[in-house]
Amino acid sequence: MSTQASVLYDLPGPRAKRRNALLGVVSTLAIVALIAFVGYKFYDTGQFEARKWEQFQYVSVQRELLNGLGATLKAAGIAAVLALLFGAVFASARLSDKWILRSPATFVVELFRAIPLLILIFFGYYVPLQYGWSIDKLWALVIGLTLYNGSVLAEIFRAGINAVPRGQSEGAYAVGMRKNQVLRLILLPQAVRSMLPAIVSQLVVLLKDTALGFIITYPELLFVGKQIGGRLPFGLPYVPTYLIVAAIYIAICGLLSVLAWWLQKRMGRARTSAKPVQIVETGHAAGQAGI
Repeated sequence: MSTQASVLYDLPGPRAKRRNALLGVVSTLAIVALIAFVGYKFYDTGQFEARKWEQFQYVSVQRELLNGLGATLKAAGIAAVLALLFGAVFASARLSDKWILRSPATFVVELFRAIPLLILIFFGYYVPLQYGWSIDKLWALVIGLTLYNGSVLAEIFRAGINAVPRGQSEGAYAVGMRKNQVLRLILLPQAVRSMLPAIVSQLVVLLKDTALGFIITYPELLFVGKQIGGRLPFGLPYVPTYLIVAAIYIAICGLLSVLAWWLQKRMGRARTSAKPVQIVETGHAAGQAGI
């Protein structure tokens, strides 16, 4: 690990280490000071008054938040599966040797990557209404999330597969494997290891982007939070409500990051356990050759 890092950049000397440590301390103090200042302003404006937090002890309000969370996870789950399928199909088409598949796939991916997600959601909801077609708000949101994030995932898949050394595919072709076998059995398993952090990052973005569903009044977590925060009897507790909503989003994204770390560690352990076999075989072959 240290050898690979030294190739990428020069190792810092004693003076650089002291400077980096000082910068780290100063940055930490600055962040703590900023958090303390924001907390003080919240306290000074009465955001921590018991009245503004009182409604969260009621079961009905807790159920509203859970329903909003369920709607968020439902939209994110459906969109994640569809976006992964979309990305896999269009990445395969972009890697095809046939221009009749590659050119349309390139056009579609570049088109939906260039259009802002909010516009895709508007198109998914309002365009069918212009023609008298009724579309569920969930699917309007899912369509926008799938098209945008699926296009980004298609590029991630394509870049990950292209990053695998050409010798892997050339060796597979040399033993008579077809292109789809090379892609499925040789390139994809190796590319997944390098693609996993980027894939999980994009899925985290997808999860957070479900908050845009409040534009079309889809009852996701942010939309529910806006309704809870607008209650006058509790002093319009927008800030306390959004703090709770933000904490929920942070917890979910943190769980996704932990899952990604676990998967990457598991894949790395499996890859490491396979190395001694390769070394033994190489040594055995060298012994037979009389080296």
